[in-house]
Amino acid sequence: MTDAQGTPDPRVTAAEADALTKVETRASSASDGGQVAQRSSGTKKALFYTLLVLFALLYIFPFIIQLVTSFKTQTDASNNALSLIPHPFTTEAFERLQDTPFFRWFFNSVWVALIVTAARVFFCSLAGYALARLKFRGRGALFTAILAVMSVPGIVLLLPKFLALKYFGIYNTPAALFVPLMCDAAGVFIMKQFFESISPSVEEAARIDGAGTFRTFWSIVLPMAKPALITLTILSFQGSWNELGHFIIATDREELYTLTRGVAGFTSGGLGSGTQYPIKMMSALLMTIPTALVFIIFQRFFTQGANAGADKG
Repeated sequence: MTDAQGTPDPRVTAAEADALTKVETRASSASDGGQVAQRSSGTKKALFYTLLVLFALLYIFPFIIQLVTSFKTQTDASNNALSLIPHPFTTEAFERLQDTPFFRWFFNSVWVALIVTAARVFFCSLAGYALARLKFRGRGALFTAILAVMSVPGIVLLLPKFLALKYFGIYNTPAALFVPLMCDAAGVFIMKQFFESISPSVEEAARIDGAGTFRTFWSIVLPMAKPALITLTILSFQGSWNELGHFIIATDREELYTLTRGVAGFTSGGLGSGTQYPIKMMSALLMTIPTALVFIIFQRFFTQGANAGADKG
């Protein structure tokens, strides 16, 4: 601004300069605030990931000890139980394990787990579909009974299972290892809940085309339940592989032992005198590998199944 003679008005110039200074100050403050917020966010993120790493290390530390102890000598394992470096490194535990029926038990666990997994996926899917879609008297009471079974501790059912195996004449036979495990209340519940989330209109279209109940289930509905099937497959394999109580009451013949039964004998003195930590850890390590591989391979599908169930719920 200028006056009549063309000279700048000092008051106006001072006001403009003051306003410009305020704008610059605000911009500088906003910039500083943004930088402080970014630094604060970065610090929180670094702290969060540091805690995650610490908890992860705390979780996997026992597995690392298990792995390292498997390659120690008996003396080293007893004197330096938490040492992360074997002195000396040896495969003696694996060589001694070959003198036991371990690999026979491993084979038994494999075929039992595969049969139980396939049977559970099939029968739990059938039962879940029937409870979700078929109308019959007592359906609600039957589903309530299934939920009640889920609430009963497994150890309570061991004696009735043993009596049933004796009554049907399959005790101490291969059938005793897998027949009572071929269906599972939790698996029926999972499949029923998933089938109920599928629109009935899909099945109506199939029936209009002339498909029967089983054909509709097998060809139309079951392929849509892939996330639930993958989840049930993982849970069934891990559950049957790690089962112990049922195998204790199913047989007392060593040639029919599974890994859980055999390795449990190791920990209760089946190896003779002494602690025998290396061979115990080696057997536990080999026993863990199959379930870990199954989970790693199907982890993506398992997560998808869990997310799908959460979204539909």
